[in-house]
Amino acid sequence: MSRTDEIIEMDNRFGAHNYHPIPVVISRAEGPWVWDVEGKKYLDCLSAYSAVNQGHRHPHIVKAMKDQVDRLDLTSRAFHNDVMGEFLKKLTRFCGFEKALPMNTGAEAVETGIKLARKWGYEVKGIPKDKAEIIVCSDNFHGRTTTIVGFSSDPDAYEGFGPATPGFKMIPFDDLDALKGAITDNTAAFLVEPIQGEAGVKVPSEGYLSGIRQICTDNNVLLLLDEVQTGFCRTGKRFCWMYEDARPDVLLVGKALGGGLYPVSGILADGELMDVFTPGTHGSTFGGNPIGSAVAMASLGVLEDEELDIRASELGEYFMSRLREIGSDRIKEVRGRGLLVAIELFESAGKAREYCYKLKDRGILAKDTHDTTIRFAPALTVEKADLDWVVDQVRAVLEE
Repeated sequence: MSRTDEIIEMDNRFGAHNYHPIPVVISRAEGPWVWDVEGKKYLDCLSAYSAVNQGHRHPHIVKAMKDQVDRLDLTSRAFHNDVMGEFLKKLTRFCGFEKALPMNTGAEAVETGIKLARKWGYEVKGIPKDKAEIIVCSDNFHGRTTTIVGFSSDPDAYEGFGPATPGFKMIPFDDLDALKGAITDNTAAFLVEPIQGEAGVKVPSEGYLSGIRQICTDNNVLLLLDEVQTGFCRTGKRFCWMYEDARPDVLLVGKALGGGLYPVSGILADGELMDVFTPGTHGSTFGGNPIGSAVAMASLGVLEDEELDIRASELGEYFMSRLREIGSDRIKEVRGRGLLVAIELFESAGKAREYCYKLKDRGILAKDTHDTTIRFAPALTVEKADLDWVVDQVRAVLEE
């Protein structure tokens, strides 16, 4: 039995089978590249679902983490620490909001946004007690908590975990009329991803983001944008909402904020909204901890100093144009924004997962979603020549 097989067998024997990974065991990483336990090199075209936008083990982020670990670890929010304030200052200025509330995971950020929206709905908008509604979209992915899966349209996510938390109303994605029709006097917020990543990199029609911004404004409804996966330069701008100047009332962030080294997430809003939280109404032992704060500041610094938004925009356009040149009759569509890219296959072409296995054999780690979609999200530090090589391998796999 190979070392790879031994490790996979151990994972399966002692772990819950809640994932179905591509059968590769990674043991080392640097930049956009990873190596398995057998020593084979791969281009990581998933980047931990966009948590590693800056590339694996970026030296500036690694140094910040090591320096902080040598000085101070965890204080909890029972006391102040000397790092969190600087982190919040940097984060709010990077994102363009007055205040931030730090958490750990993307799902926690979404839950925090939900709590803010409901509290604002009752205390400011005047919605009757326990009647607040939040509108969401079908095919959404916002996390895995019991509340969040309760408003999922994916049976794998919600089946067996009921009863669903009340207070959510589902409409189609990319449908402005559906949003208008769903709003009532009890609507507190509209929660949406600017691009539906897990649904297969579904990019909405031009004008959708600005349209939902205007509808929410006109109806005194908060716009909550989940940019956990699309944020921090992944789509070619600092945040995807910037393509249409659709600034949300509440911005939900995570993943790349921790630079791949530490889980850091949070929500951002202006003071009038954020001030609905008062002592005791929300919290997190690890939220804003010194290590996470130091790592996040370094992560933001890399995004800014290396202008990774511009890099993602230019390389993304190039990558998609090269993929479209393949011209295979198995490809239905190439879509994306920045370096969040998908190949949609015709159903007759077979399962996307089989193509991901073949790409793995050729040194590319990509991930399937919803049977017919292959997702590509390499680190934003990837080189153009590397993307050319990816295109060559995709062409070869499609021709096999």
